[in-house]
Amino acid sequence: MSTQQSEESQSLDSQDKDCQFIDVTTHTFLVPEKLIKVPEDIPKWEKSQAYSDLVGFILALNDSVKNKKIRDSYPVSSKIGKLYELLEELDKWVDEIPPIDQPQRFGNKAFRTWFSRFRERGPVLLTESLAPEFEPAVPELFVYLIESVGNDTRIDYGTGHEFSFVAFLCCLCKLGVLREEDFPAIVLQLFERYMYLIRKLQLTYRMEPAGSHGVWSLDDYQFLPFLWGSSQLMDHPKIKPKSFPNEEIYNGFFKDYIFLSAIKFINQVKTGPFAEHSNQLWGISGVPAWSKVNSGLVKMYRAEVLSKFPIIQHFVFGSLLTLKPSTNRPPAVVDSVPNVTNLTTRPGMMPPPAHPPLSS
Repeated sequence: MSTQQSEESQSLDSQDKDCQFIDVTTHTFLVPEKLIKVPEDIPKWEKSQAYSDLVGFILALNDSVKNKKIRDSYPVSSKIGKLYELLEELDKWVDEIPPIDQPQRFGNKAFRTWFSRFRERGPVLLTESLAPEFEPAVPELFVYLIESVGNDTRIDYGTGHEFSFVAFLCCLCKLGVLREEDFPAIVLQLFERYMYLIRKLQLTYRMEPAGSHGVWSLDDYQFLPFLWGSSQLMDHPKIKPKSFPNEEIYNGFFKDYIFLSAIKFINQVKTGPFAEHSNQLWGISGVPAWSKVNSGLVKMYRAEVLSKFPIIQHFVFGSLLTLKPSTNRPPAVVDSVPNVTNLTTRPGMMPPPAHPPLSS
């Protein structure tokens, strides 16, 4: 990990510790709302306390899973267990609400039934997953949680919804529900279980990618499994970046590494050569070291997800994640966003595709 990344993670560790002292009994919670109205609001967002907290939280989690496998030994608190059970309950509802017969191939309307049940029962489910003293926070927390499973009008899912789940987890840490010692389990237990739920929703209800750019994006739906997953693999003695497209690698190790689990899923749902349907990921396989992959993905995430108006316009702000100016801004992205297809020396790789037209 680079010095800059270490400094960012350390900065965020201290922020997280400070955030844990929010007094639930005296704090005034708010129902989060959208505040990013026009593209010109993005600089305000990038200077906000919410941006600083969330970027730091992502980096702290990234550091916490370095060289750790899912099945390694690390603390798994009862609070993690309760939230894991919440995700399992949502998973069971998918089995109870099968897709309906409809003429449209994508966007099965049964998802709206599932989503409606979540909207109705979710607050109670979340309340039961937390200690009683955190009940006043549930209306604010639940908005981030329900935003993390996709949009019930468009029946789609994308990196903005994934980001909402991160916001939900960050809020739990700011309240002290989860603490620094829970960080590895947040990624390797909760986030991993969340990914399996989301994949089940995608497959069952044929959810469309939200704002997909096809071959120009890292993945149709997710980003963080690759960012945090590359940290897991940082110093692996055998699995190098060039190895992950190999079937024997992702089939043999997907239970321990979220990066490889994501690659396995992509190969299950897409057909044809990997270099064609996942060109950006194929490019990553030519980068010589996981540390370089990880630092490049951090920069890419901040520039291509967190700074994009079509994504951030849907993000909501409450009392825990505010648009107020930050008192501890994370370092700026100095380098330009890496084009991973240009970082590679992988033989036989496809040339970089032309950039997609700007959306109107």
